[in-house]
Amino acid sequence: MQEITVSELKQLKDSKADFQLIDVREAHELDICEIGGEHIPMGEVMDNLDKISKTKQVVVHCKAGGRSAAICNALQASGFTNVYNLKGGILAWANEIDNSVSQY
Repeated sequence: MQEITVSELKQLKDSKADFQLIDVREAHELDICEIGGEHIPMGEVMDNLDKISKTKQVVVHCKAGGRSAAICNALQASGFTNVYNLKGGILAWANEIDNSVSQY
């Protein structure tokens, strides 16, 4: 599985790179904090493969990286070669990039 660090994600965002960010957390988690991107809850990802780019870099994130890693593995098994797990998830983002992002 390919991974990306929060520093690398920040570089992508800052450079306005053409990539897709997918948040696989549950809706109630988005109420606590979010870092942008498209919300597709973990349980709905495999039913929404048409919403995931096959050409752009796709970064998948969750709270700490576990759920997004499982989704990356499932997407790779479905033929996606362009998916990256956000190492450490939104907690790493809050700790290393933006401490205004609420932790839970």
